[in-house]
Amino acid sequence: MKILIHDYAGHAFPTSLSRALAARGHDVVHAYASCLQTPRGDLQHRPGDAENLEFHEFPMDPNYPRFKYAFRRRRGMEIRYGSVAADFIRQWRPDAVLSGNTPTEPQEAISRATTESGGRFYFWVQDFYSLAVDKLLRKKLPIAGGFIGAWYRLLDSRQFQRSSGIIAISEDFTDTLSHEFGVDATRVSVIPNWAVIEKLPTLPKDNEWARQHALHDKFVFLYSGTLGMKHNPALLLELAKHFRDHSSIEVVVVSEGIGADWLRREAATAGLRQLRVLPYQAFSQFPAVLASGDVLIGILEEDAATFSVPSKTLSYLCAARPLLLAVPEQNLAARITRSQAAGITVSPNDLPSFLAAAERLHASPAECSAHAARARAYAEAHFPIEHIAAAFENILVGQH
Repeated sequence: MKILIHDYAGHAFPTSLSRALAARGHDVVHAYASCLQTPRGDLQHRPGDAENLEFHEFPMDPNYPRFKYAFRRRRGMEIRYGSVAADFIRQWRPDAVLSGNTPTEPQEAISRATTESGGRFYFWVQDFYSLAVDKLLRKKLPIAGGFIGAWYRLLDSRQFQRSSGIIAISEDFTDTLSHEFGVDATRVSVIPNWAVIEKLPTLPKDNEWARQHALHDKFVFLYSGTLGMKHNPALLLELAKHFRDHSSIEVVVVSEGIGADWLRREAATAGLRQLRVLPYQAFSQFPAVLASGDVLIGILEEDAATFSVPSKTLSYLCAARPLLLAVPEQNLAARITRSQAAGITVSPNDLPSFLAAAERLHASPAECSAHAARARAYAEAHFPIEHIAAAFENILVGQH
């Protein structure tokens, strides 16, 4: 069976699904966008990969990161990207396409091309792009924003109707699909996201990457991942200010883009030497990056709770480090962290509690060690790819 896995962002965990499905005998193309400013997975064919696995980079305008928050310019680039992806689908003619992390208009082109070519399209709901655009544009353009948001909602509704099946990453999304888009719950399968635990071993804090950055002998609060419109980088700035008199503590941010640039400027203005902003690191270095942290931080704004689950927290769990999450209480990442006692969660609007939790973890190595052990235990129980790949295979192939 010919399967196209389209992960627009090129993140790490979908690559493990493509590799596992190819190992099960399917012809798999793993496609992603070029030129995005986001953490990337291992997007090349490696020794040990099945011969019937191909990685394919769809070209995105190299100016895309520069105009990411300029709606008109960004939209044009995304539409052109969708046309390229659709042309590939019409040529290769996959039996099934699973597409996620994709802006609404490219997703429209991909879903149409799939069905027009006789294939089955599966919407992999990682977040709700149209809802996020709607909320953002209504704030920036109170009148026109409402019309634009309605258009994106309409496109999403059409794509859900066009789908042979819908795969959501959280039970929470089922209600949103029903109430916002009229999707029958029986058409939705829930498969939670995972991290590539096979490629994320636990490493000692004193490792080569940590020594390279002089972090092996510091207490490190580490944030790694996207800092976009649904995050609040000011929390990281305030954390660094809170510990500015502690030379043995550093706040390290591994990110790129608007949030990282803002943090870098604000840290320089405030003279915060212990706030360090580093660019994205190669995926091969990711285990060492996470291991350099003593506490791993996640952030998500309150109004993003219904349309996003920060997947970085899943990689954090693999690292055997305590988590400190400033995310909405009802968000899946917060619920996992609390239920597994893998760290501390606070409201994203509660700076005093965030700083108090950081103080507590810094002062409590025994508590940190207990959180870390439970985090890794959860990852080992839930993230091995074989049972995840089987669940996807049952959906993608079951209707063949």
